[in-house]
Amino acid sequence: MMKRTNIYSILLFVGILAAWEIVVRVKEISKIILPAPSAIGANLFQHFQSGYFYPHILATSIEVFGGFFVGAIFGIGLGFLVAQSKTVREILQPYIIASQAMPKLALAPLLVLWFGFGYTPKIVIVALVCFFPLFESTVTGLSHVSREKLALFHSLRATRTQTLWKLRFPTAMPYIFSGLRVAVVLSVVGAVISEFIGANKGLGALIIASQGMMDTTLMFSVFILLTLKGIILYQLVNWIEALFLKI
Repeated sequence: MMKRTNIYSILLFVGILAAWEIVVRVKEISKIILPAPSAIGANLFQHFQSGYFYPHILATSIEVFGGFFVGAIFGIGLGFLVAQSKTVREILQPYIIASQAMPKLALAPLLVLWFGFGYTPKIVIVALVCFFPLFESTVTGLSHVSREKLALFHSLRATRTQTLWKLRFPTAMPYIFSGLRVAVVLSVVGAVISEFIGANKGLGALIIASQGMMDTTLMFSVFILLTLKGIILYQLVNWIEALFLKI
């Protein structure tokens, strides 16, 4: 049965769309400035029916999943390494912060020069965007263990590996999944940013093309697709977390 809050949320959404439609029609706002929701819906239906969106959705999905996977491996893996050694953390911390301080959009042209116009530079940018939240959440989760539990494991003469996998890792899981939720949404942003530079396929490239054609309706359609992609991926991580933590 649907919750009352969900019903209110749907009603709010419908109300916003209705108000938007009325304002556009009453004020006779040009579709170049602000298209009506009905026009955006028709545009989405038309392009899905013709298959126009599918290659762009596929290209962006490859970049999102590829970059997210690479970023997760390095972020979580390095987080585990750093959490075990204060010395390693002090050595790597400046470089990790520098990698995040560098603007990704400014880095994109260099990556295109190094790796070409294929998927590789875009996956690298997405991985860089995803890396930091996963790294920080992993380090925080592995470090925030109560002294009482650590003392208990020490009294039981647990090895460092046993303490890691039987105490620190289970304690860190909610933190890691929190980082995964942030990273998976940022992966969509990273993919779009990467496609702004030297891409002929992808939803980000489609935004640039729609700007050039002054097709604001198409631009809004792409915004909706990107938003839906982010929401679906976020909910997917939530579902995996609920499933994983029940085991």
